[in-house]
Amino acid sequence: MQKVLQAVFFTVFFAVGAATVAVSVLSEDLLRYYRNRQLLQQAQKVLFRLEALNSDYDALLKELDSDPDLVKRLAPAALGASYQDPNAVYPKARAAELAAARRALTKAAIEEPNEPAVPRWVERCNEHNKRTVLFICGAALVLIALVCFSPAGGGAQEQSHTGRAN
Repeated sequence: MQKVLQAVFFTVFFAVGAATVAVSVLSEDLLRYYRNRQLLQQAQKVLFRLEALNSDYDALLKELDSDPDLVKRLAPAALGASYQDPNAVYPKARAAELAAARRALTKAAIEEPNEPAVPRWVERCNEHNKRTVLFICGAALVLIALVCFSPAGGGAQEQSHTGRAN
């Protein structure tokens, strides 16, 4: 029973100490990893938006190829040209109104809630003083595990047996 408890304590102390030392040593890499992951997610969102715009423009170009009169109908709304077809219904929005709508949509897209780029614990672990304390505490736990809870090696017993045999 004592050996089982000794093995459990050794495992727990050694694992926690080794993990603490690893976090203190790799905290800069963890910080860089989380920041790069956030940048990758933002780049993927932008790429998705660009792909959607490309597909919209491709559909519009196909529509222009199939219906050449479409340019005449779209010109007054897009370019502010005068109306040419008296039987067509044109939107009443002007360029200033469209620009205001575009600004509002852009502002809404910018204000979307973003998840934090880096978890708070990684930021705290990356502070110099805390990294030093983590390293020292982890090393102390590893030493405690090795000194106090490691199984008694056969080396000490072999020396005592060899001493008696002589």
